[in-house]
Amino acid sequence: MKLAYLVNTYPRASHSFIRREIQALERIALPVHRFAMRSDRGTLVDAGDIAEDQRTEHVLERGLVRLFGTALGWMVARPAATAAAFAQAWACGARGAGGPAGTGGRLRHLIYLVEAACIARRCCDLGITHLHAHFGTNSATVALLARGLGGPQFSFTVHGPEEFDAPLALSLGQKIEAAAFVVAISSFGRSQLCRWVAPRHWDKIKVVHCGIEPDRFPLPAALPTGGPHLVAVGRFSAQKGLDLLIEAMAIAAPALPDLHLTLVGDGELRDRITGQIDRFGLGPRFTLTGWQDEAGVRRALDGAQALILPSFAEGLPMVLMEAMANGRPVIATAIAGVPELVSSDTGWTVPAGDAKALAAALLTLSQVAPDRLAEMGRAARARVFARHDIDKSASLLAGHFREAGA
Repeated sequence: MKLAYLVNTYPRASHSFIRREIQALERIALPVHRFAMRSDRGTLVDAGDIAEDQRTEHVLERGLVRLFGTALGWMVARPAATAAAFAQAWACGARGAGGPAGTGGRLRHLIYLVEAACIARRCCDLGITHLHAHFGTNSATVALLARGLGGPQFSFTVHGPEEFDAPLALSLGQKIEAAAFVVAISSFGRSQLCRWVAPRHWDKIKVVHCGIEPDRFPLPAALPTGGPHLVAVGRFSAQKGLDLLIEAMAIAAPALPDLHLTLVGDGELRDRITGQIDRFGLGPRFTLTGWQDEAGVRRALDGAQALILPSFAEGLPMVLMEAMANGRPVIATAIAGVPELVSSDTGWTVPAGDAKALAAALLTLSQVAPDRLAEMGRAARARVFARHDIDKSASLLAGHFREAGA
């Protein structure tokens, strides 16, 4: 089996789960060639991501002249396949149009077509028989078009929420139909994919959980006392619900004088988030750490009694798994795949978009006896190890590759 992975931007600090998956596949003697369109190396802080960057073939770093030359050579030699792939890219571009006439979407998809021809060429050179894309967005589009241009069969993993926000614009149904198989990371995710294809395609939609490496989570530090002290980890973006969390903190603060929250991450909404904190007069109750490597995230979890996840939209967040593996109960909104992991003995789920419900959960947490909270942390750890061991997930995924004849 000759396998390659394709990701638009790789590695990234927020995509360490892809690195873990690849490395787990390689531990069971399934080597993976890494393709990415571009690197995010300027933002990488984790040594594992930096090493992974050096192992990845970044297509756009070949330069435009070489890129177009490679693509043109491949397409000229395959005129019929190129015509069909061009028509497919044009149609996909119309569905994902950037304007009323579809010009922006079509232009993007013609760029994807060039990238696809280069990927098809490289797969041929390397003898790669199966291409697996992560995310059902542009990386899956490139894999789809590469297949149409005579490249290898493909599959892809859908994470959400982006794919679920725009399934028609992303031609999600067409991608599922053309793929050898498709991976959803939760049963909720699978249900959403089933909406966009006929039932005869449902069997090819598999559930394979993203995973953690249990050996990297030794016995956790004891839960701190006082507080409550909480941590939230993620990009400062609209889908993460941080504005709502700040409002919930403001509601709960009068009853909880020692309430404190550490925010690990950064992003486009940083100024808005800091402005909200100041507006509510909550500055002393917040610590903003910026992006942290895995060790930094672990330290933040060690200093908290629970993780809080106020998101409006998710797939199934890795930070949820990491917090539970670190023996921390969680407070999370009941969205997407979250209720499949968080049970009543491992934490609390609350309705999304409800600041009062989030504040009530903070108050409930403060009233739980330390022994009971520690018991919930142990239950969280056992549950995530049972459901999200990356070696088990990789073994399941490898089986799907083999069944597809890769």
